[in-house]
Amino acid sequence: MFSAKLKRTMAALALGGAALALPVAAMAGVVVKSTGPSSTKYPVGTKLDDNASITLKPGDVVTVLTSEGTRVIKGGGTFRVGDRPQVASDRFASLTRKRAATRVRTGAVRGDTDTNATNPSLWYVDVTRSGTICLYDLATVRLWRPATGSVETYRVVGHDGTNPVEVTFDDVAAVTPLDPSRLAITEGGHYVITAPDGTTSAQLNFVLLADDLEAPDVLAEALIAKGCSVQLETLASTLEASAEGAD
Repeated sequence: MFSAKLKRTMAALALGGAALALPVAAMAGVVVKSTGPSSTKYPVGTKLDDNASITLKPGDVVTVLTSEGTRVIKGGGTFRVGDRPQVASDRFASLTRKRAATRVRTGAVRGDTDTNATNPSLWYVDVTRSGTICLYDLATVRLWRPATGSVETYRVVGHDGTNPVEVTFDDVAAVTPLDPSRLAITEGGHYVITAPDGTTSAQLNFVLLADDLEAPDVLAEALIAKGCSVQLETLASTLEASAEGAD
């Protein structure tokens, strides 16, 4: 007859073995960029896990964002998502750091004369691109321009056309704040940015994000759901470039 102690030991070993036998949960991811012949088969927003296999054609590129990093899968062929090289999430952390959006010093971020420069923060508002913009705080809006080298003044006005506000970048500044006391940004409001030459450079709407979207895949899904396509494209393109650079 087994002793009570021996029975307890055997029960514990059995439970441990059962736990080891349990399958490891597959890591979920979301497609944030899809180009090529199969882009309609794996559109932006598609959820995939490590065990999923996808079949791509030559010229296809699918970028998957997970809680652990970025995967870039290129066709043609059939690939298991979890087998693809993965880039760590450091670049994501830099791009989405909320602290950058609360800096109040004009010109806190310096730029260069490259008109193809990439927006360094998901929370800076590109003055050259129209769309819905997701932000955590509408009272700390920071405007960003792709190129520096000259003093430029943009005008921002609400949908009613009253109380336009001028925002000036000095010659070396890529980022400058929008003073909320002069123009309050409201959720759902429509705003127009006019370039120095008098043409419309961007038409914008703003949406507030909940302050709990730190997981990369969760943030991507929120941007998709709220229609913040400009930021999603910036996120996807920046991470894809980082992933390719790490190959």
